[in-house]
Amino acid sequence: MSSPRSQPSYTSTPAGAIRREPLWLYMMLAPLFWAGNSVLGRAVVGDGAVPPIGLAFWRWVLGALVLLPLAWPHLRRDWRALAARPWDMLVLSGLGIAAFNTLLYLGLQTTTALNGVMIQSAIPVMVAGLGVAVFGDRIRAAQWVGIGISLAGAAVLIGRGDVQTFSRLAFNAGDLYVLAAAVAYAGYTLMLRRRPDAHPLSFVFATFVIGATMLLPFYLAETFGGRPMPLSGAALGAVGYAAVCASVLAYLCFNRAVALAGSSVAGLCIHLVPVFGSLLAIGLLGERAQLYHAVGIGLIAVGIVLASRRA
Repeated sequence: MSSPRSQPSYTSTPAGAIRREPLWLYMMLAPLFWAGNSVLGRAVVGDGAVPPIGLAFWRWVLGALVLLPLAWPHLRRDWRALAARPWDMLVLSGLGIAAFNTLLYLGLQTTTALNGVMIQSAIPVMVAGLGVAVFGDRIRAAQWVGIGISLAGAAVLIGRGDVQTFSRLAFNAGDLYVLAAAVAYAGYTLMLRRRPDAHPLSFVFATFVIGATMLLPFYLAETFGGRPMPLSGAALGAVGYAAVCASVLAYLCFNRAVALAGSSVAGLCIHLVPVFGSLLAIGLLGERAQLYHAVGIGLIAVGIVLASRRA
């Protein structure tokens, strides 16, 4: 009979693990890397230097190659656990890998990096709302109010502070793409509670491979449609950062934070994405903060405070 040591559990955390591991560091690094990804995406995709689907596809391919030597010993042990949950793996890979970053890069073609990172700040509230719809999580009245206020803040950002935008249905397509990306990542965060009991390296590698496979038809369509991936310094640098920092390191940090503290608590680190992203966008891209940015992020912040309160 196998001893408990030979069959470790990676989805349940022993008591006291949060004290032993730097949860705060995981929750700082993941949003910093993601904020950099949004700013970098705006810089290279927004000016047409790099095609959005090509960036997303090669990001995951390179990320998987970087992980393979580290993940291989664990994959040999965990492949049965991963294969036993095919639908959960497809949903997790589709939402968090294939959909989120592709939609984000598509949105950054026509919206600013500031709007991109601020709309993502509504993800924790979306996690709470989807938790009710999918898993029947219980939310108090004050939390529902918080969800409504936070969504109102997202609407201010999407409408760019102009109520007439909604009456004219004159939305910026980029903002809507980013909003769809945020919903996809909220679903991924929520579904992490159903991830197979496998080593983090095995799990992340498998999702990278599945997500890249899902993107392959769209990448080929983009390439043969006239937007091939260039072999330029900007393209190689963008893929390198996105693969190593925003993919491998960020996902390992975030998934470990979820394992240690749960999706609701770990999801709170996404609040830091607009903080880091705003500083990077203003400092590196020269973007200017507008009044509607302050109003929108203020409403989202109030909503987050209410929605994250516990009974």
